[in-house]
Amino acid sequence: MPIIYDKKSEVRKDYFLERYVIISPARMKRPKDVVENSHRQPGQKCVLCPNNVEQDLIVDSIGSKKNWRVLAILNKFPAVARESAKAYGVQEVIIETNRHGHELGDMTQTEIMDVLNMYVKRTNKLSQIKDIDYILIFKNNGGPAGASLLHAHSQIFAAKKIPPDVFHELDKAQEYKIKNGSCVYEDIIKREMKSPRFVWKDKNVIVFCPYASMYHYEVWIFPFAHRDNITNLTEDELKSVAKAMKLVLGKINQYNLPYNFFMHQSISDEDQHFYIKVQPRESIWAGLELGAGMIINSVSPERAAKFYQNKK
Repeated sequence: MPIIYDKKSEVRKDYFLERYVIISPARMKRPKDVVENSHRQPGQKCVLCPNNVEQDLIVDSIGSKKNWRVLAILNKFPAVARESAKAYGVQEVIIETNRHGHELGDMTQTEIMDVLNMYVKRTNKLSQIKDIDYILIFKNNGGPAGASLLHAHSQIFAAKKIPPDVFHELDKAQEYKIKNGSCVYEDIIKREMKSPRFVWKDKNVIVFCPYASMYHYEVWIFPFAHRDNITNLTEDELKSVAKAMKLVLGKINQYNLPYNFFMHQSISDEDQHFYIKVQPRESIWAGLELGAGMIINSVSPERAAKFYQNKK
């Protein structure tokens, strides 16, 4: 049997981090007989539906407490807690809708705005807690992406210490600024504005697939203005983010792809440029990725951009 290789394969380096990805389209042709499945236990009630939410867990709502559209509750099984000296922090669940089975990518732009406004409210509130220095907003959608519940939800994780990977990115961004006299994130935006990885933009926001994508169909959403966290976005900018998320997540939902998204932001470093990474989890990291840290992506970001643009 002849070896199948692709002359188009190439090693790509991240914009400014010491991270490398092998773009290898030929690997899409690999034989595969392992099928991933997500299972739901029959008869199990949904703890995030309106009638089942534990009232003492509720911390905030969009809409009234009884007729809420978006609800913030304490995570009942948090990884961090304010009572823990060694793992200090707060973890909350954002229930994105009162309708079971209604996914974020299926929602209207107005409904997505409600979710974004809840992120703003909770980031504001959590940032006021003493010693909280880092707030991560993230979503796991689908079993392969780490979701344990089917009802549409995301989470907010507030911690005392900035995680090493985030600190490293902030440090490298500062190093870039000293060396080049410009913001690395704004330079990335300029680079991708007219690249084959460009997806969409309006006056406030740009959407593109990153040059060294770590995941199949990975896509980033950037506001043009330099904002260090979501609380600093204007109402008009939030509307543009909602429109961009509707475009991206709606497309992902059409193909029923599991995904994660997380919002890069800082409440203590003004050099951080707020942006959103959306990473579909069609690809699975295996031995090479986990053992050597060398990522293989069989969907080029140029091809991924066409996917979001509805081009063949």
